[in-house]
Amino acid sequence: MATTLFTQNIIACIWDFDKTLIPDYMQSPLFRRYGIDEATFWAETNALVGHYQKRGYHLAPEISYLNHLLTYVLAGPLSGLSNQALRACGKDIAFYPGLPSFFDLAKTFVAERPEYQKHEISLEHYIVSTGIAEMVRGSAIAPHVDGIWACEFIENPLQPGFLRQNELSIEAAAGIAQIGMVIDNTTKTRAIFEINKGTNKNPAIDVNSKMAQADRRIPFQNMIYIADGPSDVPSFSVVKGNGGKSFGVYNPAKPEEFAQNDRLRQVDRIDHYGPADYTAGSSTTQWLRMHIHQICDRIVTDREAAVAAKASRPPRHLNPSPEEAAAHRAAKAPKQSSFLE
Repeated sequence: MATTLFTQNIIACIWDFDKTLIPDYMQSPLFRRYGIDEATFWAETNALVGHYQKRGYHLAPEISYLNHLLTYVLAGPLSGLSNQALRACGKDIAFYPGLPSFFDLAKTFVAERPEYQKHEISLEHYIVSTGIAEMVRGSAIAPHVDGIWACEFIENPLQPGFLRQNELSIEAAAGIAQIGMVIDNTTKTRAIFEINKGTNKNPAIDVNSKMAQADRRIPFQNMIYIADGPSDVPSFSVVKGNGGKSFGVYNPAKPEEFAQNDRLRQVDRIDHYGPADYTAGSSTTQWLRMHIHQICDRIVTDREAAVAAKASRPPRHLNPSPEEAAAHRAAKAPKQSSFLE
């Protein structure tokens, strides 16, 4: 018997991290803790591609900062840096006003009307970032999100011959040594498709599997993608191009970020933009609430239309027309005698 996989009554807010949820780069607390000059690190990272090119090497810009962090670990400034230490640094990440409480507030928007509750509409938050997953997991916002996609490091890499060993030590303390996962501005779109198809909830569903739109866990039109700039254009395009909403945010203290968002709006990359202020009365919160309600309204309409289309009307007694009722009464009335008979 044919059936759909998911009820499609879930809304997803998908968030970039740096410059979207926080005013700085998330690595700032890491550099402060280890006494590393942040400006120097990023200047070196930005110069890596050109310098390696002169030596005949091709370096993907997306992994250059991850490689350079590992170089700092090997060279000494970040010696012994572990995933545990990265998570501890995440505690020092400072968020924009209204966060992280806005994430819980947004989940109440889908229960503000009885019809939303009737259809059990819910909202989930996802972070998709080119930053470091362990730092996000250690931050104040982690308990309020439903999933995190970001870059990861491996400690204690498996050594040659590990397949022939019966016992492997996985508890030994060690620093990060290899890159385990890279999320860049293009592979962010893969994460969005995983959310769309439900791969993150059901590992049996491969992200490359062909799936009918009706079978996907969170349709694109149930998504809002929130980010800060041009590097998120691929993700903006995937969500907006498939019927979802895209929203740009800017630091109110930086006019150049406002102008950047305005350009994105003019070229139709985003639906709207607002300040990175998530307090209850801000224009950004009001816009998100309004569009979450609009998505809820569409879900209610679609689900009730589906019920009406698939549930046949039960048999019932037919009421005769007034003319038919009169004729029926006349036929049953006793015949009157006539004086002429």
